Amino acid sequence: MNLTTWKYDLRSSLVVFLVALPLCLGVSLASSAPLSSGLIAGMIGGIVVGFISNSPLSVSGPAAGLTVIVAGAISDLGSFNAFTLSVFLAGIIQIIFSFARGGNIGNYFPTSVIKGMLAAIGLILILKQLPHFVGYDADFFGDESFNQLDGQNTFTEISRAIQSSHFGSTLIAILAMVVMLQWDKAASRGKMFFQIVPGPLIAVLASVIINQFFQFFIPELTVLDKHLVDLPFKGGVGELFYTLSPPDWTQLNRFEIYKTALILAIVASIESLLSVEAADKIDEEGRSTSKNRELFAQGFGNAISGLVGGLPVTAVIVRTSANAAGGAKSKLSTILHGFWLFLCVVSISPLLNLIPLSCLASILILVGYKLTKPQIIKKMYVRGLNQFIPFIVTITAILFTDLLIGIMIGMIVGFIFVMRSNIHKSIVLVNEGNLYLIRFYKDVSFLQKSIMMKMLHKIPEDSYLVIDGSKSVYVDDDIVELIEDFIKRAQSIRVNVELKKSPLALSAMFKAE
Repeated sequence: MNLTTWKYDLRSSLVVFLVALPLCLGVSLASSAPLSSGLIAGMIGGIVVGFISNSPLSVSGPAAGLTVIVAGAISDLGSFNAFTLSVFLAGIIQIIFSFARGGNIGNYFPTSVIKGMLAAIGLILILKQLPHFVGYDADFFGDESFNQLDGQNTFTEISRAIQSSHFGSTLIAILAMVVMLQWDKAASRGKMFFQIVPGPLIAVLASVIINQFFQFFIPELTVLDKHLVDLPFKGGVGELFYTLSPPDWTQLNRFEIYKTALILAIVASIESLLSVEAADKIDEEGRSTSKNRELFAQGFGNAISGLVGGLPVTAVIVRTSANAAGGAKSKLSTILHGFWLFLCVVSISPLLNLIPLSCLASILILVGYKLTKPQIIKKMYVRGLNQFIPFIVTITAILFTDLLIGIMIGMIVGFIFVMRSNIHKSIVLVNEGNLYLIRFYKDVSFLQKSIMMKMLHKIPEDSYLVIDGSKSVYVDDDIVELIEDFIKRAQSIRVNVELKKSPLALSAMFKAE
């Protein structure tokens, strides 16, 4: 943690706080959990996980991607206290994962898939926040899945929102966006005040003032309570602690508790590793996060969250993206945002309940745009189809399913292209006149059999073929058999075959005596 960058981290922490506050409440609501449980998870994700993790940008908290699992688990286990026991045990399992070096799996996510995930999140933020932008809040704030809990999907929700929009909310959202864009423009010109004070904070303050103005002078434009932030507390530490739901330790003998804990640990770990990998990709300073330490931090955070009645915690890409967009330089921003969540709940929640959701939607829409600029898509296209196709498939899959399913589809396509690239690089055919050379690089497995057959079919009559296996460590038996069959028929087509061998080759065919 670098305290010399405190002014950037302080600025960004306020932006992340404004984004995290409604998301914590929205995830709680969608999970059929107490509203306090999401806020508690947000605090722990910021303060506890942020302090232990060495990721400079990643922000943790309750994740929208876990809402279906959480809601189902609460229902199946019969009580929220039984569920928090599973959350505690999930944290212990994640800590075990970290000591078993399970975080190393995060090093094998293809770059094209991670960048596709970031771009997809950007598009989802824009599409999902459009209804809130126009004052239509039928679905919970922070829903990321294509098919929504209210029976609608991303696109039908936008259509309904346009038909049921509220002019006052829309006007406030537009003004908030104008304020933020102009604020960023002034900051980019080097004006110190605009660099220190975050534009989203000014936009939020302006939206509250404008809505109060509407209430007194233009009542028909007033944003109603149902379209404002809705914190369930009037303030005070005592009220917060009164709502805690500690684990029910009498449930330790139930198999379902451990089953739920294992599912939570696996899904939360995967989502955290993906988010941290994405955070490293958008870190302008190019820093790298220890994946095993991240798993330990997430596990410790979940253990604490379960103990005090919070929802499961994961690294979350939406809040992480807002952190990066806010100009964070170190994990101090993450930690501070957790303190702001705590302070707001115990002291100024009535003031926060004056914030229009449409203003917060405009903040997230700008974050989304920064993640999915046309220049990003163009840059991936220039890198070639091996990068571009998995990138586009990941975006499409996440957009029309959810984050984890979309990532899995993108990973499958990404690995297919990686394997395809490696297969073609393992065997090379070159020729000069009637002299042909087939050279093996690295290992040659049965996956290269089709390519090898095509190359051998290209060898014409009356030619000389050299098969160089001196650099190969392993040659599959299928490839050896294919070469032996070709040598047998080579005389009939007047092809001379020479095998280039090496003492280092492991294959008997290419092992020099």
